[in-house]
Amino acid sequence: MSARTRSRLAEAARTAPLLACGVIAGPLFVLTFLVAGAARAGYDLLRHPVSSLALGDLGWVQVANFLVAGLLTLAFAVGLRRALQPLGGSTWGPLLVAVWALGLLGAGIFVTDPVNGYPPGTPARLTHYGSTHAALHDGISFATFVALVVACFVFTRRFAGWGERGWAAYSAFTGIAFTVAMTLSSLGFEQAEGLAGLSGLFQRVAIIIGWCWLSLLALHLLFRSGAFRPLSEKA
Repeated sequence: MSARTRSRLAEAARTAPLLACGVIAGPLFVLTFLVAGAARAGYDLLRHPVSSLALGDLGWVQVANFLVAGLLTLAFAVGLRRALQPLGGSTWGPLLVAVWALGLLGAGIFVTDPVNGYPPGTPARLTHYGSTHAALHDGISFATFVALVVACFVFTRRFAGWGERGWAAYSAFTGIAFTVAMTLSSLGFEQAEGLAGLSGLFQRVAIIIGWCWLSLLALHLLFRSGAFRPLSEKA
């Protein structure tokens, strides 16, 4: 084995734990909010947003969920940057993933207002923000969602350039599907009836679509980096 190959394998070994953070962040985040939502009295998985789980006595669980997922994804963004360097490098992709990670941290720090009657006893629809931290939560969340969509299309172009048509198509589909589902969710949260009854479902569909793409991207690059096999000529 040449010195150059040993160096690349060593770099892949250092990058692997960072990419692994990206593999586990999504499943951990989704599993946590699904279990927490199912166990919370008065909480409707179809109607209420994930962020509402940060309210109430057990709200610390979702706050911790945001923070842990954010830190794991931030580590992934660093690993993503390193893993892409042998392919010609990429600045915008890792940077946008880092924005997603910082948005998760912000969502954990700035808690939302009640929405769609949760917690029990609150109005079905609030006409204005009741707190500055709720306004910050929504602003940060919007920027975070936009960053993920843009990241999908950045990688669509990147994968197309690398000749990976399947990943290019999957990245484009993720960006479109995430946008549609999140738009339907946002429209529902602004209504007292109609889409409001499914706004939480649409949001969960969008979040799961986004996290699946991020986790699979991390897994794809983890194997391609050479951590589990010799580096190919293409890498």
